Amino acid sequence: MALRDSSQAAGSFDAARRYVRVCQQRPDGFIEFEFAIGDPALAVELMLPEAAFHEFCLANEVILLEPAQPGVSDWVSRLNAASRQGFEDAV
Repeated sequence: MALRDSSQAAGSFDAARRYVRVCQQRPDGFIEFEFAIGDPALAVELMLPEAAFHEFCLANEVILLEPAQPGVSDWVSRLNAASRQGFEDAV
């Protein structure tokens, strides 16, 4: 796994690239993370036990992005922006 910041990882879409950003390591042993294929901005949130997370990363040959800032969720801000846009379009 290579550690990169999102500015280095962003660029042209490449379906062969897979990205992981760790969001939280929980006390119960699970790791919450974002997984993206081709573009780190288009990610899904997943959660796996720590051992399974490491296997997942190795199997997918991921590029490890900078960890998410605690308490700050880019996904939430994108969701809020999208919901506001939907309401504005409907009016």
